[in-house]
Amino acid sequence: MPANGRPTDRRGELRVVGTTMAREIDGLLDDVAQALGRRRPRVLQVGARRSVSDRNERNWRTLVGHRFGARTRFVGIDLVPGDGVDSVLDICGAPRNLKATLGPEPFDLVICCHMLEHARAPMRAARNIENLLKPGGFAFVATPWSQAFHAAPDDYWRFSVRGLALLFTRLDFLTAFYSGGDVGLDVAYRVERDGRPDLEARAGAVEQGLFQIVLDHEDNRDVLSRQATERLPVSRTYLPTLFVNAVGRRR
Repeated sequence: MPANGRPTDRRGELRVVGTTMAREIDGLLDDVAQALGRRRPRVLQVGARRSVSDRNERNWRTLVGHRFGARTRFVGIDLVPGDGVDSVLDICGAPRNLKATLGPEPFDLVICCHMLEHARAPMRAARNIENLLKPGGFAFVATPWSQAFHAAPDDYWRFSVRGLALLFTRLDFLTAFYSGGDVGLDVAYRVERDGRPDLEARAGAVEQGLFQIVLDHEDNRDVLSRQATERLPVSRTYLPTLFVNAVGRRR
């Protein structure tokens, strides 16, 4: 509130809004529930295999089941078999192969977390995800913008929000936010204008500052002062882990 006591008109203003992953996921599931009414959703998770290294990741099958009930139709696919995988399938494969395994019925929600950086053809993966969604269906995509190399089975790409927008041309982005990767830390930030993600390049200067939110000036200075004698951990210590998360809806 300004000194004159009148509310400030913030329309058109670029803002960084604090949030959490839990809050954003709850909002996504609220939107899915509102769109479906009383119908149970059909949900696909791309890159569903769970491993020891994923112990801090959210279990989407459990989250969706708790929200929509045991009769929710949930399918997990991955390149290799494992815990959480219902079908071994390559999201970069031919659309006819995906439809032959998953069936002709489209999905209400597709979840693709920490997979696109490992995909040999991320543009093809994005196109297949769009094709598997019903019109009005939702997609949740999470991928690193800044993370140490992690081969599973290999590591190819890093994405910005606008990079994801170039991949997913048939989705309207409802929200986009950044989250850190520290264990037990659920802090996220949205960069938005009038309540919508700003996908213009002019938002870049604000986004650059988010690295300093994850790793502040004192941490930067401390790591750099030790860099000459502690080179090996620099990639994991100096480079902040920052993830790009986006919720889109198929037109």
